[in-house]
Amino acid sequence: MRNRWLTAVLAAGVLTLAACGGGGDSSSNAGPGGLEVPKIDKLAALGAGEGEVNIVSWAGYVEDGSTDKTVDWVTGFEKETGCQVNNKIAGTSDEMVALMKTGEYDVVSASGDASLRLIYGGDVAPVNTDLIANYKDVFDGLKNKQWNSVDGVAYGVPHGRGANLLMYRTDSVTPAPTSWSAVFDASSPYKGKITAYDSPIYIADAALYLMKTKPELNIKNPYALDDTQFQAAVDLLKAQSELIGEYWSDYTKEVQAFKAGNSVLGTTWQVITNLTKADGAPVEAILPTEGATGWSDTWMVSASSQHPNCAYLWMNHIISPQANAGVAEWFGEAPSNKLSCALTADKNHCATFHAEDEAYFDQIWYWTTPLAQCVDGRTDVTCKDYAAWTQAWTTIKG
Repeated sequence: MRNRWLTAVLAAGVLTLAACGGGGDSSSNAGPGGLEVPKIDKLAALGAGEGEVNIVSWAGYVEDGSTDKTVDWVTGFEKETGCQVNNKIAGTSDEMVALMKTGEYDVVSASGDASLRLIYGGDVAPVNTDLIANYKDVFDGLKNKQWNSVDGVAYGVPHGRGANLLMYRTDSVTPAPTSWSAVFDASSPYKGKITAYDSPIYIADAALYLMKTKPELNIKNPYALDDTQFQAAVDLLKAQSELIGEYWSDYTKEVQAFKAGNSVLGTTWQVITNLTKADGAPVEAILPTEGATGWSDTWMVSASSQHPNCAYLWMNHIISPQANAGVAEWFGEAPSNKLSCALTADKNHCATFHAEDEAYFDQIWYWTTPLAQCVDGRTDVTCKDYAAWTQAWTTIKG
């Protein structure tokens, strides 16, 4: 089951950090809008492990058998490498960023709504993928993407991915929905029983819908919104708030709400659908015609890591076929290593989570931290950064 308690809340003051951090002689890279990445060297060669590695992770990513004795991809790593794993579970992306800024941690499993903050803040270093043997087997659809690289330079190792889907109760919602319009229709007969993800990043879901239905707004990327585009998304969500019975961030509560019939329609993850079905509720989930937002987590190494060799050994291990299969199945996501699909206990796991279906994931806009320097490449306007998204979310929810 998935053990993630993800809220994706980001701090104010996001990413006006081009001059911060760094050291060394490597050339900086230009990001969106010409924003410069701090100069930080990547590890040139892999040496002996330093004896320990300090990790910040989502719950369920670093299992040592203490949660379930059959779920353990840490003990073998420690024996093989001599690197003792010290794991700190973070509850939010904001907490992850704060912990990495202390310099006390070597590696972090950052989501896309935090990764650019860490990169531009000088908190993480470029990753030398030549030193990570298992990187070659990562799905190409996850390599060198906007949330884990800058100008072709990798800043992390992809861990897994998933989509934000539309779930509905088949005994209540008819006809079956095909579009996100089902959750934005002001005259919806399901008013009070619609649910949405409780995070500022959900503004991107509204932007994606508007990108497909209001072409005159000229939205090209749901994470790059100028004043007009942003206001349109906020207005749509304020109208939607009248329909919402509950905003969710704890997936177990969404399962309970759909089982009880308190929620009959709204955003979800595939793992939530699976768990709700397993509990006997009549639900289905779809990828709507407009596509969807989604997430892909990335293992990133601290720019000030005191145990860089153990950090690299960990990153290589956690995306190895066996370990990545274990994490993906336990956590509830598509693995990043294409060889993992043959090793899951549930032989249908990768089919269920569309792990090998790049056409499916081509319809997904992965969480990416919004910057004032528009991540769609525009330089003639200023986009709303995540500080503005966070402020707006408070007004949306009232």
